[in-house]
Amino acid sequence: MDLGISGKYALVTGGSHGIGLATAIALASEGCHVAICARDKRRIDQTIENILSLGVKAIGIQADIFNPDAAENVVHEVIKEFGTVQILINNVGGGGRWGGTNILDTEEMVWQEVFQKNALAAIQFTREVLPFMVKQQWGRVVTVASIYGKEGGGKPWFNLAKSAEISLMKTLGMDADIVRKNITFNSVAPGAIMIPDTGWEKEKERNPEQYEIFLNEHFPLGRMGTPDEVANVIVFICSESASLVNGACIAVDGGESKSF
Repeated sequence: MDLGISGKYALVTGGSHGIGLATAIALASEGCHVAICARDKRRIDQTIENILSLGVKAIGIQADIFNPDAAENVVHEVIKEFGTVQILINNVGGGGRWGGTNILDTEEMVWQEVFQKNALAAIQFTREVLPFMVKQQWGRVVTVASIYGKEGGGKPWFNLAKSAEISLMKTLGMDADIVRKNITFNSVAPGAIMIPDTGWEKEKERNPEQYEIFLNEHFPLGRMGTPDEVANVIVFICSESASLVNGACIAVDGGESKSF
């Protein structure tokens, strides 16, 4: 299927690892020119090398989302190099394992940092790129949320931030003045994804037998998802074929979540 996005210019935040990395590579494989931002210079350089090998343009920008000017600075660099942004993937986030075991064990700073890294980052990057999308009369914004933004479970500070991301995309997707300019806003809600060098991999290494029991009890497919499986959905949402998908939150979890 021709997704109709070859030659588009994309920005993937947190694009050097996990779902962000897989999405950057998937977009490049469809012919998109891709910019990424992340904290780790080594990972950025490796990702850019991989993207360039696919025959498209690529730039990597080192940035820390806790810097209040990060979004503005990153988009400024992308515009200087690419001239526009047509696809934004709000992927930077995390914090699902931060904090204590309950609300009383956790300092307010954790709530603030998780919200900043997820919801506020999505707001800031979206605001920065939106004028270019409006001007060119085309755009796609996809935010990587979580199944815990749709239902209970997990840690409340993480759920709060992910719910806010889903709400942001839904609300913007209902703004007729914007979306009638061929701009769509959507979120994806991954379940547990096996990503190298993260908590799930450590759990598997610590107790493989217990890990297998956990998979069999909680995951209908008997396994966690992969970053590529999430990236494939994200890239389709960015396509011309998905022009009616707007304001949606799509679970990519193999049936793990319990909400409809």
